[in-house]
Amino acid sequence: MSRRTTLLLAFGLLAAVMIGLFALTGSHGMNTEYQPQNEFKLEDWIAIHLGSLNLSINKAVLYLLLACGLTASTMIYIARRMQERPNKVQTAVEVIWGVMRDNIAGPNNIDREMALKWFPFIGALFLFILYSNIIGYLPLPVNSGETFDLFGAQIPAFQIYAATANISVTLVLALMVWVSYHVVGIRSKGPVNYLKSWLPAGMDKVPARAFMVPFVFSIEVISQFVRIISLSVRLFANMLAGHLLILFMGGGLVVLVGVAALGPLTLIVATLFFIFEVVLIAGLQAFIFATLTAIYLGGAVAESH
Repeated sequence: MSRRTTLLLAFGLLAAVMIGLFALTGSHGMNTEYQPQNEFKLEDWIAIHLGSLNLSINKAVLYLLLACGLTASTMIYIARRMQERPNKVQTAVEVIWGVMRDNIAGPNNIDREMALKWFPFIGALFLFILYSNIIGYLPLPVNSGETFDLFGAQIPAFQIYAATANISVTLVLALMVWVSYHVVGIRSKGPVNYLKSWLPAGMDKVPARAFMVPFVFSIEVISQFVRIISLSVRLFANMLAGHLLILFMGGGLVVLVGVAALGPLTLIVATLFFIFEVVLIAGLQAFIFATLTAIYLGGAVAESH
């Protein structure tokens, strides 16, 4: 049987199932009570309020703790449990370590001496974001808004949620990187020389270009602050969009429009989105964030703009 025939049969079977479901269930109309945004609502599990400051424990804190635990475990494993004959776990860890050493903190992004000093920070940042993204696709019982009965106990419903789909988390990570590379640059060159390094080399010494110095410097100042937005929003937007697509295709759209017959089609699409997000987006976003961190750190101490 050819591939084309197989695909036609698969599509025909899918269409037959959807038609059969529609004949049995019909349409229940739009569901105005379902609020998909509530999936990302953070409800306090343990309320801790200091004035206007909310330090409460919620599902985002749980995911952050899980990511911290996995990151620390991996770093400790690298430091203490490496063997001459690696097992499967060590092999996987060595692959990740090689990516961090050669591709993220490699000589094209940051000089070797500085890479040795900042590798623990860059590596921990990469692993933390990677683990945060990956566990964000594991269904966990964290939906306290909906519960199910288990031997008389009310257990929160299972759902997927990622701490990195919260702009507060990614903004803190971006600010941490932003402050770090500025401090490194100032300590390396001094405040005045560091600010001068934002300009192309020798620009202030050429009379024909001197009038452009304030304009170019202003653009560079703006670009420095834009880095905060680019780092935080890129990670946040990609994770949030991926989770929204999986949520809608995995059942949210069926509930909203009230047509159960759409379920088989949306489930297939949701599965494809899920595989794409886990295999590519989770690791890629962690790689981009860590790589930009290395580039910014290396650029802060570079001799020229």
